[in-house]
Amino acid sequence: MRSTRSWVALGAAGLAMSASSVAMGVPAATAASHSHHPAVVHKTTVRSIRGKQIATVKRHSRINFDLAMALHHPAKARRFAMRVATPGSGVYRHFLSRKQWAHRYGPTAKHVRQATRWLRAHHYTVHALPKNRLLVPVTGRARQVERNFGAKLGYYRVNGHRVRQSTTALKIPHAIRGAVGAVSGVNQYLAKPALAVPGDAEPPPPAGFRNPQPCSSSWGQLTDHADAPSLTAPYTGPLPYDICGYTPAQLRSGYNIAAQSSSLGQGTTIAIVDAYDSPTLLADAQHYDQLNDPQYVLKTSQFTDHNPGSVNDTSLCDASGWYAEQSLDVESSHAMAPNANIAFFGATNCVEGLVNSLNDAVDSGADVVSNSWLNLLGDVFNDPQTIQTYEDIFSFASATGVSVMFSSGDQGDNFADFGIDATDYPASDPLITAVGGTSLEVNNRGQRIGEPGWSTGKQLLCGPTAATNCGSATTPAGPLRFNSGGGGGSSYIFAQPNYQAGVVPTSLSERNSPLIGPVPTRTVPDISLDADAQTGMLIGLTQTFGDTVQYDQFKEGGTSLASPLLAGVTADAVANAGGDFGLLNPLIYRMDQRGTRGAIRDVTPPANPNKEATVRVDYANTQDASDGYLVSLRVLDYEGPETYCDGAGNCATRPVTLNALKGYDELTGVGSPGDKFVTQLSKF
Repeated sequence: MRSTRSWVALGAAGLAMSASSVAMGVPAATAASHSHHPAVVHKTTVRSIRGKQIATVKRHSRINFDLAMALHHPAKARRFAMRVATPGSGVYRHFLSRKQWAHRYGPTAKHVRQATRWLRAHHYTVHALPKNRLLVPVTGRARQVERNFGAKLGYYRVNGHRVRQSTTALKIPHAIRGAVGAVSGVNQYLAKPALAVPGDAEPPPPAGFRNPQPCSSSWGQLTDHADAPSLTAPYTGPLPYDICGYTPAQLRSGYNIAAQSSSLGQGTTIAIVDAYDSPTLLADAQHYDQLNDPQYVLKTSQFTDHNPGSVNDTSLCDASGWYAEQSLDVESSHAMAPNANIAFFGATNCVEGLVNSLNDAVDSGADVVSNSWLNLLGDVFNDPQTIQTYEDIFSFASATGVSVMFSSGDQGDNFADFGIDATDYPASDPLITAVGGTSLEVNNRGQRIGEPGWSTGKQLLCGPTAATNCGSATTPAGPLRFNSGGGGGSSYIFAQPNYQAGVVPTSLSERNSPLIGPVPTRTVPDISLDADAQTGMLIGLTQTFGDTVQYDQFKEGGTSLASPLLAGVTADAVANAGGDFGLLNPLIYRMDQRGTRGAIRDVTPPANPNKEATVRVDYANTQDASDGYLVSLRVLDYEGPETYCDGAGNCATRPVTLNALKGYDELTGVGSPGDKFVTQLSKF
């Protein structure tokens, strides 16, 4: 067990959790970077729960979970998944059909029958099995799970939510040990939520949000001449107002998509995975395109909705908040590849339902699967069996040619919110592409004129105020603080994959050496696209305004935008190449290492940081001017302090650790897609 001092050395200040929660079970360091697959450095245990048990799980409570069926030679399956996506390997792009993969690596029908017979004999309900047989969805009672799987269940407060966890490691019963590889879903890990909705009925449209004027239609189009320059000092004014929300054409133009892809994704399929399923998702997307991209209105024939049929845990998952996520994902991926088909997979909830929908998506025949959700701090808190379940799905995806991407997160290294440096999962998994964030600056001619890394500081200048400016005020109403930024950092559990060797600086890959020893680990993100809400995308969806439910539009950002943008860009490249890529990372890093012209745009610190700021005006009540306005300064490429305070009032402050640098960095990865990214990717 390592001391708390080691934890402080990592910058976590020992406030939120002890080092023992993370450092248990660390073996001797190994030279894993020469392996063909993402070896595991160590496994955290289910003692990753923070705080005391707050309630017991009633013995008759229903528990939905999955048995992950055992693969043939799982290590070989992972090695093949990496090699088939790596240029220069003997099997590069010789993808397996789903049937071939099942024959070579997949669970056997015999093992599935063995597991389902055992489950039914022990009075579990077995649900419909996926075609690839990777998972067996199950419902049982808490008393059964505790008795059969050695669980000791309780409710704990994690990330502000009451979640179910077992304080003991789950054990696979002897009768199915060999047929079953892991148990997933008994321990609950919630994907990032938004708004709360009570009950388990299909949630209503989310509460309305609107962006007021003034805001800019392109970068620098409108500037703030109404406020005193001293109000935003040292950022030199007049500063531009933030973006009202980029349209699809502006995003395509900013990343030079039309010049690289005449097909714009024709013949490809992008799968989107989210919790729940908005009943107005397609209609909203079509309405949005009619208003903002009439040349490329999403056709009904282009869209397939895999509705979950029923939903649950809507209160736990803040269900209606997922509706904005769904609209953002569909509208942004369609913006970048308007001729691609879109298959939407809505999960029954934000817990085990997402794993099942993810598996269905990668087994659907899609070319690209985008996921704008994450388990906060999951690189630390997800248990080994849950991670194994994901890894099996990701191995299957890459081996069959499916490119899977996940958002890297929206809170930087998570220190300001949780007091620890830890990446989110599944973004930290080496078998997927982790997509970070930038602040895209597109001028009135559709040109990308700048793109700092997404790290935003916020300072309230005045408000609520009746005007959209601060009048004669010369002193800000609040301090400048870290607000949000692309997720990044170094993994505690995955060794450095081959594609990052020689690219990621040792200072980053061995950042966690005080806890796990001097072994290079996986770092996040891999590549980044627009994510800053100050330079975000205009989206449209049905919302609730008082007693009225209606369609409206507002701008949205986050790496929830970056991931589907990359999904669309990847679909364009697949169409150009006439075939799939599987895991993108070996190609991305290869292009970066070779300096392939126009492929990767290195994101570096801005030449004049005191000009990288905007003024933003918001409705105080988020919907209209009746309660006045809030006027704030939003600093791009923020490199100032961030502060974490725990529940007892103990606080720690330090500089933001994720910054854009020359070469690879933990804010933007290798950088953003260059003006020839699609063209160059298509050539591999």
